[in-house]
Amino acid sequence: MYLLLAAALLGAAVLYYLYRSESRLHRPWIPDPESRKFAERPLPPPIDDSFLSSPNYTLPLRTRGRDIVDANGRRFKLAAVNWYGGSDELFVPGGLDVRHRDDIARTIRRMGFNTVRLPYSDELVIKNPVVAPHLLSANPDLAGRRALDIFAAVVEALTAQGIAVIVNDHITTATWCCGADPCDSGWANDHIPSIFCRVRQTEEEWIEHWEEVMKRFVDNPLVIGADLRNEVRGLWGTMPWERWAAAAERAGNRLLRMNPDWLIIVGGTESQNDLTGVARRPIVLDVPDRVVYSAHVYSWSGWGSLGGRYAQRTYPSFVQSMRKNWAYIVEQGIAPVWIGEFGAPVNPGQGDANYWQNLLRYLKVVDADFGYWAINPRKPHENEKESYALLEDDWETPVLDYRMKDLVELMRAGLE
Repeated sequence: MYLLLAAALLGAAVLYYLYRSESRLHRPWIPDPESRKFAERPLPPPIDDSFLSSPNYTLPLRTRGRDIVDANGRRFKLAAVNWYGGSDELFVPGGLDVRHRDDIARTIRRMGFNTVRLPYSDELVIKNPVVAPHLLSANPDLAGRRALDIFAAVVEALTAQGIAVIVNDHITTATWCCGADPCDSGWANDHIPSIFCRVRQTEEEWIEHWEEVMKRFVDNPLVIGADLRNEVRGLWGTMPWERWAAAAERAGNRLLRMNPDWLIIVGGTESQNDLTGVARRPIVLDVPDRVVYSAHVYSWSGWGSLGGRYAQRTYPSFVQSMRKNWAYIVEQGIAPVWIGEFGAPVNPGQGDANYWQNLLRYLKVVDADFGYWAINPRKPHENEKESYALLEDDWETPVLDYRMKDLVELMRAGLE
């Protein structure tokens, strides 16, 4: 009886501790004085020499050790932002109902981002539907066009502004990514009974979809690469790196036959958090010096580990996890690593702020290539507000807060 009572008391104490710890993470964070000062000043102008359109860069790009470099060996640092929508249920990059794509591209450049990661879904390629006209009301010249044509028009608008583009296969089914649905957790789902997956594809079909998308950009030198698949994952660690690495090589080699100058971006497993497998089994392509690895880092990343989620970690614990998961690749000069997704809300809690401060501190230390998620002020589904947005609803006004302050510092490091 006493043992049962002691166990119950101990369990209650643990639950109370967890409740208090979780509550602390959600307490509002008050921006520091420097962030408040940044919000009161105009955004600094972009550094033109950070864009591939600068005469000081000579294409094509390749990799050299930890860096992406131009034909003369000058580093090109990916200072990217994600512009989503093409992978979602409406089949169109966001904002085309609010502003012309050329204006959005100019805004992205004005904010200092030299690269855009542009996602698509395999369902977009399979169906290639005519996009609803109300989604294109600010781009009337695109009315009546199909989804792939509109995707290409957005790419052309970006590259016309000197912005590099990395195309990303984000998800199989056109919907918000990424949930627990096993039909969308990898590049192929034909091993799953057909009754469960609304959109099915084999590995060969996945590669053919890539070829269908990228054939439009073979002659556009500012389309610099292909991010092969977003957040490959399995249930509780059941996606072996070796399996994904072999598929990535097959897809990468097919794309390099179309254009040997493209960079081939390969994300880690476990929702793109884990690149530990590179140490024992690196990606090897038919064309050398084309592999860029990619990791995603969010406040909830690290769940299930002994150290816990990144929202609650100390800086030393966070750095230890980064070095284990991906930073060793940079430290050892094996290949470039692009942090292709990370982000935080406009009104953060203490846990969000802790994660953000640790991550940005570390990205500045390692001078990492990065890609913020995301520019969009609204999500496609029910026009829901995007809390991670860097633009206001007008698709023109930057959100000048703690995030943009740190991103500007990260972009301008070593260039001023």
